[in-house]
Amino acid sequence: MVLLDRVKDHPTREWYLRAAVEYGWSRNILVHQITSRLHEREGKALTNFQRALPPSDSDLVEQILKDPYNFDFLTVAAAAREREVERGLLLHLRDLLLELGRGFAFVGSQVLLEVGDQAFYLDLLFYHARLHCYFVIELKTGPFKPEWAGKLNFYLSAVDDLLRTGPDGPTIGLLLCESHNSPIVEYALRDIAKPIGVSTYRVTRQLPEPLQAEVPSIEDLRKVVEKLRSEIHELKDSGPLG
Repeated sequence: MVLLDRVKDHPTREWYLRAAVEYGWSRNILVHQITSRLHEREGKALTNFQRALPPSDSDLVEQILKDPYNFDFLTVAAAAREREVERGLLLHLRDLLLELGRGFAFVGSQVLLEVGDQAFYLDLLFYHARLHCYFVIELKTGPFKPEWAGKLNFYLSAVDDLLRTGPDGPTIGLLLCESHNSPIVEYALRDIAKPIGVSTYRVTRQLPEPLQAEVPSIEDLRKVVEKLRSEIHELKDSGPLG
């Protein structure tokens, strides 16, 4: 009924039907995925997977990534820094895992890597149960910069040497930024051997200050609710209504 009511296009409806069966979505998750237009975002990340992964794996991994990622469960200021976004994602870990998709298992945040007597920290580290490999996710605010790809490539090499075990596949990197220019991303990834994807993400921005003054605060709403409850109790105490 959800599909019939919300998705009028037959091919798109069939796409969600197959995905719901494959991933075991509940009704609420199906509604969420339709609302976020998942079918338009899946497999849209810019990657070097065709060159960096075996043909049997590249298409599958490419379909796992999205662009953009929808982090509308976050509310951050316009000038938010990477750590603020990261903390918000950790506070909403269940929502983050739902947006990443089935198979992602959270390993840790700010994961320490010691290389050459120096300490390096991964923003977010996941393990993908279906692909049997680590996923390193780096968060950046602002538009994509080519040097970010080089740094992520370094992290992937370190994870392959320090964390990866025999059965694990090659570690995959996902760089999440607020915007990107496709040609710049393609040049940055062209000669990188490690598998890296670049996607954007969306968050809910805080209202501008002039509008904040016009919107009731949580405390204002709480006072209204308490007042209504008090009035309802007074009406009940005064006898039958009407």
